[in-house]
Amino acid sequence: MHVVYRFDVGGLENGVVNLINTMPAGAYRHAVLALTEATDFKTRIARADVPVIALHQPPGHGFWMYPALFRLFRALRPAVVHTRNLAALEAVVPAWAAGVPVRIHGEHGRDVGDLRGDNRKYQWVRRLYRPFVHHYVALGSELRDYLLARIGVAPRHVTAICNGVDTGRFHPPAGSTPDPIGGCPFDPARHWIVGSVGRMQAVKDPLNLAKAFVRALERAPELRERLRLVMVGDGPLRADVEALLAAADASDLAWLPGERSDVAALMRGFHAFALPSLAEGISNTILEALATGIPVVATAVGANPELVEDGVTGVVVPAADPGALAAAITALAVDPARTATLGRAARAAAEARFALEAMTASYRTLYDRMLAARGRAVRTAGS
Repeated sequence: MHVVYRFDVGGLENGVVNLINTMPAGAYRHAVLALTEATDFKTRIARADVPVIALHQPPGHGFWMYPALFRLFRALRPAVVHTRNLAALEAVVPAWAAGVPVRIHGEHGRDVGDLRGDNRKYQWVRRLYRPFVHHYVALGSELRDYLLARIGVAPRHVTAICNGVDTGRFHPPAGSTPDPIGGCPFDPARHWIVGSVGRMQAVKDPLNLAKAFVRALERAPELRERLRLVMVGDGPLRADVEALLAAADASDLAWLPGERSDVAALMRGFHAFALPSLAEGISNTILEALATGIPVVATAVGANPELVEDGVTGVVVPAADPGALAAAITALAVDPARTATLGRAARAAAEARFALEAMTASYRTLYDRMLAARGRAVRTAGS
């Protein structure tokens, strides 16, 4: 049972979907539990035998939901409960009370209120729940170090697993230029498009990218004829992004279509991908951009520097620095040969290092090993 706070569009949730869809059907059955709500995002699960349950927990600590969680765990009797991020961690207590054999917690990234992991309250909460967790999964070395140094988890109880990407679904365009984007007013054959995909909330810092785009136009006015910005996603900062672009007379040079379900096709219309976040775990969108064969300009937070090899598959810039982000975008926009070289290296890296099958195999091995350590035989189809 995969336990998340909210099952909606996001990198963490996309990783859950990829794991369920890719793991052999005979290995494990799955269920998804959203403590608050589950949106239509659940339709991305390809298997018909996966229940998605939403408890509609009100804001605040979910102590009053413990009886409902206990009854649910007792009814479904999962062999493994796998919680993800701090907001879902409290579910390990009723899972323990219900006798769930294996309890795993994954750290996927940080909240905007704790970008560097310094929040003492959050550290204390994680220590409080530590006795109820058998094993931790860290998405990236920074989060692994956080669990070891700040939370006091022993190294043998932490496994680092990188997200994977479907290199069949995310692939370069067939031709030498990006594909046209459905509904987009820009033509990749005439315009140079830098794109982003992500929820427009503070931790993703979409205003940083909007500011960088405006500065790039100021830095190289000749680019105004062909440099274009596409920001896919929705969220509380969308209106602020639109206002910033309007104030700079750049609204007509940017396209903000909101949430889209055709991200793979959209990415094939980009010349470069930008991730301006203030904090990240393992970014699925970076992996998707690499697999699409486009260079990535990403901030030096979380595991981004582990995913993007600076100067080889993209460019790594400081966080919250629109000037540096603008310089990186400008340098790629005026140098198509370098952009193409980085893009080819990006695709090669995705195929060699970030295959979805490798991620799935790592999780399956962990689940099997943890169950075996507790005397639970792992039965697969036909056994």
